[in-house]
Formats: sequence, structure tokens, C-alpha cells
Amino acid sequence: MFVHHLNLVDWRCYATADVELGPGVTIFVGQNGQGKTNLVEAVEYLSSMSSHRVSSEAPLVKAGQPQAIVRGRVQAASDDVRQLLLEIEVNPGKANRARINRNALTRAREICGVLRTVVFSPEDLAIVKGDPSDRRRFLDQIVITRWPRMAGVKADYEKALKQRNTLLKSLARPGGRPDEYALATLDVWDAQLARIGSELLHARLDTITDLMPHVREAYESIAPTNNIARAEYKTSLDITPGVAEESGRVFLEGRLRDAMLERRREELARGVSLVGPHRDDLTLYIGELPAKGYASHGECWSLALALRLGSFQLLRADGIEPVLVLDDVFAELDSTRRLRLAEHVRDAEQVLVTAAVATDVPELLILDDQGRPTGRRYRVRSGTVVLAGVDGEPLDALVDDAPGPADPQPGQGEGPVNQLTPQPVDKSVDEAVDDATASGEDG
Repeated sequence: MFVHHLNLVDWRCYATADVELGPGVTIFVGQNGQGKTNLVEAVEYLSSMSSHRVSSEAPLVKAGQPQAIVRGRVQAASDDVRQLLLEIEVNPGKANRARINRNALTRAREICGVLRTVVFSPEDLAIVKGDPSDRRRFLDQIVITRWPRMAGVKADYEKALKQRNTLLKSLARPGGRPDEYALATLDVWDAQLARIGSELLHARLDTITDLMPHVREAYESIAPTNNIARAEYKTSLDITPGVAEESGRVFLEGRLRDAMLERRREELARGVSLVGPHRDDLTLYIGELPAKGYASHGECWSLALALRLGSFQLLRADGIEPVLVLDDVFAELDSTRRLRLAEHVRDAEQVLVTAAVATDVPELLILDDQGRPTGRRYRVRSGTVVLAGVDGEPLDALVDDAPGPADPQPGQGEGPVNQLTPQPVDKSVDEAVDDATASGEDG
């Protein structure tokens, strides 16, 4: 599956934007702060209703505007003309709304997983070197992409956890000694948290089991050494390593309930939930040593790339080709790792690349086997996107401009974004989908 057309309204620095995409490699070149990452971030948001850059939605909406709209016309495959129009209305502080082919969804998150993306970015280094929350987020992204209904499971878990923590904090205050009613209420939250948490935990463990063979293979090709990349899930449950991975959901639910009872006194004293998937971690190893704290910077980058490449191969094996987003990642890599990453991703159905310097992008992604330019190349400056070249055209158009303003000011770049020639777009995404529907191509 790939994105054929992207339409934005009041998204980040763009008042309006229409960008033609397609299968193969599309490269957006522009100085930092010009708006190139905002474009690929919109594709990511259509896929998962999340961003690799921010955890809240307010920054996604153009300053001074109440909402943003992201639309994407996606096609099943290069040889399958069926299309869908995906649309998300971003309403910070309120409920978001989503539509597929103009039909409203009951819950916005039901759109998650229709389009799949795997995003490589400089922030990926945190998966290896960062906090446990970074690794949990990485795992949950894959879980939700594989099984979209898990977005609801995770949201329900977070709500139950918040309610349970509120109760524990009230009982931890001076004079908050628990009575029979309070303890009975806590029992109810224990049962709910264990039931939902076991489902999330089981999905994570299944994903690790399926993911790591792909990660090991990718790591061996990126960093050819005798060391093997592996992972060990560290659960808050008191069970032997390896047992959790082999356990069913019912077993995990029972162990979560038992662990909550065992640590109830401590939880009441501290006013916080100490057991559950929100306390877990994924320990990553290179050879026999944990990568965090022991691996070199280059080894950490190789492992981070392997984790993303493994994710791509895992999702691909499920039968739906993900869109690959490489957001300023080549600038972080040496020439060897750039080339090896390019070798892995060049056969993906759609690759979206951002770069501040055009020469950071390996020629393998820019030229075909005969050395001719391939794919689309856009220049992004001050929130304006202009097509700099298409298949077969010379690469001079990607010579970098002098640095522009770091942050586009209000009012800049608010005209229509150019596509195949520097002229306004003639056809909106809605009109294009109308044409597809009329010809029987809407899926």
C-alpha cells in the first residue's frame, strides 16, 4: 500500500498543501525548520494517529487555528488500482474525527492500521539508549500496527491505571487509611487492570518473539561482526525469564492479580501502581552485554536501524506493505551505514525521505540500475513545496539553497503546494477520489 496524494489543512506550518506522491522513492530536501518533516509526519499520523516528534496534538495544528485536517488517498499496490480516501480531523482537547471514503468512523482510532508506516528518525537512538518508556513505546507502535484494536486496549489500560493510581494516592494521604469499601474498590480495579494488562502484555511478548529473528538478520547485515543482537523482556512479574514469552493470556492475568496482592501494602504506602505493563522494559543486547551503557555510539545506531528494519520485515510478512519514512536519518549515519540502510529499503513499495543536504541521500535511492534519476524529488522552503524533478530528469534541481529562516512566520507558504510543474494543483484529493469511484476503482 502507498500514499498517492497528500492533502493538508492547517497542519503544522501549512495552511494548505497538496502533494502528489507515488510508489518508489520520494525525497524532500530543505534546510531545518522549513517544513519537510511536517509532510512525512502527516503520513505517519494517518497511519497511527501519533507522531514520532510530539506526544500531544496541539503542536500539530497551525498556530491560531482550532483544528487541522489530514487527508491521504492511498492505493492498495502498484498493480492494484483500488483506492481509499483516509481523513483525520485533529481537534486538540476534544475528540478527533476520522472518515474513510467520507464515511465517519464511530471512533477515530478505528482508522489506525489501514495504512501502515515504519518511521526511521534521529529519535530512534532513544530506543537503545533511552528510558524504558521509549522501548515500551516502540513495542506498542508495532503491536498497534499489527493489531489495530490494540489501540483501544492500550487506551483502556491507561484509563484504568489512572483511576487505580488516583485511588491509591487518596489512600496514601495522611488519614487515608483504607476501609473495607476502599479495599473492595481496589479489588475491582485490580481485576480490570490485570485483565486488560494481560492482553497488552501477551501482544508485546508475541511481537518480540516474531520480531527478533528479523532484527538479528538486519543487524548482521548492517554491522557484520560475531556479536548477535538479542532482546529480553523484563516484566514486573516475579517469573523466570522466558516463562512469560511462553505463557498464555489467562496465566498472565492470574500472575498480575497475584503480584498486585503481594505488593498491595507497598502500593498503598507509595500511592502508585507498581505492577503491570507500564513498569516493564526491553533489555537489548549486543553479544553478551546490554547495549545501553556498553555499546559504542555506532553499535547503538546499528541496533536502532536493525530494530526498525526488523519491524518493516515483520509487518511486510503480514501481507500489507508498509510505507517507509526516513526522516533526516541519513545525516546521523556514516557512509557505510547509509549504504547498507539504502540497500535494505530500496525495494520497498514506497519510501519517503527527508534531508537537509541532498548529498546525504545515497545514490542507490536516487538512481536506477542504469544510473538514471528515479522517483520524485521535492524542494521544501518556508512551508512551500516545489517539485524539483521526476523520473529521468537531472538532479541539479536538488542543489541546496542557502539557509532560509529557521521557522516560517505566519502567512508564509500558505499558497497551494506545487506538484509536477511549478503550477497550482488542478485537482483536489476529493475530486481525484470521485474519479476513482466513478470508474469503479474505489476500494
